[in-house]
Amino acid sequence: MAEAGKRPFWMHQLVEYILGGALVASGLQSPTPLVPAALGGIIMLHAAITRGALAAFRVIDRKLHRSLDPVVIGLCVVGALQPWISVDNGTRIIILGIAAVHLVVFFGSSFQERVKAPKQAAAAKGGDRSTDLGRSAGRVVGNGVNAVRKMRR
Repeated sequence: MAEAGKRPFWMHQLVEYILGGALVASGLQSPTPLVPAALGGIIMLHAAITRGALAAFRVIDRKLHRSLDPVVIGLCVVGALQPWISVDNGTRIIILGIAAVHLVVFFGSSFQERVKAPKQAAAAKGGDRSTDLGRSAGRVVGNGVNAVRKMRR
């Protein structure tokens, strides 16, 4: 389960995809697209390789993602403030704003992975609700078929 008051990790991944896409789009509109496009790609790749509902590759676990998030946010801040590669001032503000949003999302997200219950434990309890519902539906249909057969005799 998610930590109390924290957003589930799939929302965190979704926001990272949106932030990365916004940076790439910002780079496409900027006269100097290298920095925002690269940072957007890094953010989207970071979301894509982490195990979660919206993962594309499932390479790293959520604990490592949690450790790397501040690094990615710091990289965005450094990318916005660095003097070596030319970046438009409006684009710098957008990069810093996206880094701030990413920081807020980082602190508001739950990085706990869901623990799957062993199948034996579920069977010992008598199955889950969907299994019980399926059995009940099967019994109702079977009883109906038997009632129709009895009426034909």
